[in-house]
Amino acid sequence: MPLTPLDIHNKEFTRGFRGYDEDEVNEFLDQVIKDYEAVLREKKDLFEQVTTLEEKLGHFQDMEETLNKSILIAQETAEEVRRNAQKEAQLIVKEAEKNADRIINDALSKSRKVMMDMEELKKQASVYKMRFKMLIEAQLEMLQTEDWKEMTATVDDEEEETSYTE
Repeated sequence: MPLTPLDIHNKEFTRGFRGYDEDEVNEFLDQVIKDYEAVLREKKDLFEQVTTLEEKLGHFQDMEETLNKSILIAQETAEEVRRNAQKEAQLIVKEAEKNADRIINDALSKSRKVMMDMEELKKQASVYKMRFKMLIEAQLEMLQTEDWKEMTATVDDEEEETSYTE
């Protein structure tokens, strides 16, 4: 057990025949007591300081651990957000490609239909032209026949008769 200032103060030395000067020893002991008390106070203060600093260190270590966990969570969250964004981007691209394919197929289909309709109209126009030509030729032929000449002569005669009777 370490000495206390009181132990030093109460220490009694045995006296010898030619011992030390008692006043000098007492002065020295008083000085040792003062220094020892100062050292003990300083030790107590330093112990309190160490305790306070250890508490603060513990608090800062807790904060560091919390920050590290927060950083890890933030990194994981960022990675998850990045993965989700990539998946969403891929889905958007696939959807856009599907829409583009659908639009292209629709356009090609409409183009084919327009081409078929156009070919059909050309055929119909050709048939109409041919029929119309045949009709005109038939009409011309009919106008050039003898029956037509006779019929026109008969109609002319009847018109003359009708004009006289009136």
